[in-house]
Amino acid sequence: MIEIILDTETTGLSVKDGHRIVEIGCLELDDLVPTGKKFHCYLNPERKVSESAFKVHGYSDEFLSNQKKFKEIAKDFLNFIGDKKIVIHNAEFDLSHLNNELKIIGLDQIKKNNVIDTLDIARDKYPGSSISLDALCKRFRIDNSSRQKHNAIMDCELLSKVYVNLLGQKEPSLKFVESQNIQENFLSQSKIKYSKKIILPSDLEKEQHSIFLKKKLKKNYFN
Repeated sequence: MIEIILDTETTGLSVKDGHRIVEIGCLELDDLVPTGKKFHCYLNPERKVSESAFKVHGYSDEFLSNQKKFKEIAKDFLNFIGDKKIVIHNAEFDLSHLNNELKIIGLDQIKKNNVIDTLDIARDKYPGSSISLDALCKRFRIDNSSRQKHNAIMDCELLSKVYVNLLGQKEPSLKFVESQNIQENFLSQSKIKYSKKIILPSDLEKEQHSIFLKKKLKKNYFN
């Protein structure tokens, strides 16, 4: 099954206060394995970033003013997600901002029944526990040490690993297959390296060996 891990960064918390999206990150999974297909872009929100949001992601107004507007990337974004299931951590937040952007340019909104919220899964599985992305990474021993600031595509990569663990699956990885192939090649090469090499004696060696045996037998017989 093809799924899309999705995350956004914004100018602030609520669309009711006019906040907009500044970054979108998407990562495609096929049966829980990353396919390598990604969608990522920074956006000009056409407004200032709030101080609280800047502390979270670090994207300045100057940096964002040089990026494309949502309407310029909307078609590519919608083509990427298609009708696939979308996996989001705290879907209510991201979905409200995405649908607000789509509404502004007059496009159909993303339906809630097409979205899987990992926050809901975590809440049901670990009631009373912290279920932020960082907390779940810690629970599942996923290395998130490079996450100094929020970044949509990095958070997608972390969420993809969290999602697999939340489903109770062993994290699938192409590296496992590669490791297995390397091990098999090593064993194969080891067999070749340590196998006995058969060397047939030459006619001269046979003759010398025969003479040696005769002398040996003669010596033993007379002594």
